[in-house]
Amino acid sequence: MNAKTVARFGLMTGVMLVLGYVEALLPSFGAPGIKLGLSNTVLLYALLLSGPKEAILLAAMKVLLSGFLFGSPSAMLYSAAGAAMSLLVMVLISRFPLVSPVGVSVSGAVFHNIGQCAVAILFIKVQAVLVYLPVLLISAVITGIITGITAKYLILHIKKK
Repeated sequence: MNAKTVARFGLMTGVMLVLGYVEALLPSFGAPGIKLGLSNTVLLYALLLSGPKEAILLAAMKVLLSGFLFGSPSAMLYSAAGAAMSLLVMVLISRFPLVSPVGVSVSGAVFHNIGQCAVAILFIKVQAVLVYLPVLLISAVITGIITGITAKYLILHIKKK
């Protein structure tokens, strides 16, 4: 890795942490656990412009640093599961040229919630979590669209420079 890549990666990590912290200060949108996913804009940017390796490393840094700074071990577990599931799907979907950043974002948001619900079912052993899944999936589509549109314009702006 050259100095420019390290600096860009450090900057993206910092921006993701700040956006995640700001988002943690905001009230949930409509129902508990629903967040806009502002830091995912940076992750989507990294995936689409830098590739899967950088995006995976960036997601891991966010999960670890956010967990240590603002969360708990259980929050890190949920975050890691959501990030892993989300990234796996986003990497696969982003390989299709007809899928826009918005489509990649929505897919990631939906599978982030599926990953978190899977962890809840595995560790809490309560299938009642699935009752809440439709609410989470609807919110994931909405927030995924917002995040995807933001990332799309961010990418267009950066490509111009």
